[in-house]
Amino acid sequence: MRYLLLLSLFLLPLMANADSVRVAVAANFASPLRTLVALYQRSYPQADIQLTVASTGKLAAQIRQGAPYDIFLSADNRRPLELAREGWLKPETVRTYAQGVLVVWTPRPGVPITPQSLRQGSLHPVALANARTAPYGQAAQAVLSALQVPKSVTLVRAENVGQSYHFAHSGAAAAAFVALSQVLGQGGSQWRVPTSLYPPILQQGGLLNDTPGASQFYDFLFSAAAQQQIEASGYRVIHAQ
Repeated sequence: MRYLLLLSLFLLPLMANADSVRVAVAANFASPLRTLVALYQRSYPQADIQLTVASTGKLAAQIRQGAPYDIFLSADNRRPLELAREGWLKPETVRTYAQGVLVVWTPRPGVPITPQSLRQGSLHPVALANARTAPYGQAAQAVLSALQVPKSVTLVRAENVGQSYHFAHSGAAAAAFVALSQVLGQGGSQWRVPTSLYPPILQQGGLLNDTPGASQFYDFLFSAAAQQQIEASGYRVIHAQ
């Protein structure tokens, strides 16, 4: 009996770890996801949701290298589909959980951010995420091309949209291309970029492992309550999927 008690005590941490849900999440969605985790834990207080935050491209590379994630929440729809074709994600679980909204933002109030100010170079340096790895960076690059922003405008390349925000917030850049969700309710000045200037930012997710805990939390992200919270966080939601 004493041996069984000691064995059960030894196994408890392993069992708790086995129930952990490991989520790889794109930088723009990190803060909204933390809010969603707190909402989820109201109903499931024992749920252990562990987040890894990075650019979409970096997370996709980690998954291909065998990183032990259960859920991937991308900032685009390309990487999840590629990973599903390659056998990393379960194809039937790939869904759009949010549609991103791009803004140009500065923490300084009263700054006129317009297409003209960008074209004229009166706003620089301007920070944006790396277009090679971050979908918000790709969207920002599309806007710069559409507006024909001159090469004289200094661009500060960030690793992800979270770092792009940091450059503007710290003063290292005059303004930054960021996700609306990052600056919703904050002061400063912003220009909400018309969606006609960049491809839709369809943020898709998928399951790597369909464990009960991972499947339940992933399904929760598409519930009415979660989608309402996502919309309130500065995203568009696609109601019919």
